[in-house]
Amino acid sequence: MVSLPPRPASERASLDGFLDRHRTLLLAACAGLDGEQLALRPVRSSRLSLLGLVRHLAETERIWFRWRFAGEDVGPLYQTDAEPEGPFDLVDAADAELDLATFRAEVECVRHAVADRSLDEEFVFGRARTRADLRYVYVHMIEEYAQHNGHADILRELVDGRVESAG
Repeated sequence: MVSLPPRPASERASLDGFLDRHRTLLLAACAGLDGEQLALRPVRSSRLSLLGLVRHLAETERIWFRWRFAGEDVGPLYQTDAEPEGPFDLVDAADAELDLATFRAEVECVRHAVADRSLDEEFVFGRARTRADLRYVYVHMIEEYAQHNGHADILRELVDGRVESAG
């Protein structure tokens, strides 16, 4: 069972807590599976695999928190111009442990990049020069994880039949 964030809590502690909860839920959906199982696409009409979700979310954290918000000189992890869906399409069972380690490392880099930054701190991104603040990035990432953790639950059940409540 994955614990809930503390309550009552400050806005920052709540956002950090819910984001960490979702990160943990994703890893829990992958726990105990080998590379072949993690790379398996059990729905014939879909590109989704558990490993693809891990790769996608590592890249999404990197892009939103580190590249767009913090302005770090980092690019995508798996996506290229030639392979825009690289996080999902270029999954290799042999790289499962490396991809999981990359996810964990990216989360630590993100934590470091935003540790002392205000939720009100604004940044500009994209060709349209859209303005946003760090709070927006947190909420967007929680939304992204919520959607994909639903996918992960279904994928895990299809891979090995395990059904587990998020708690």
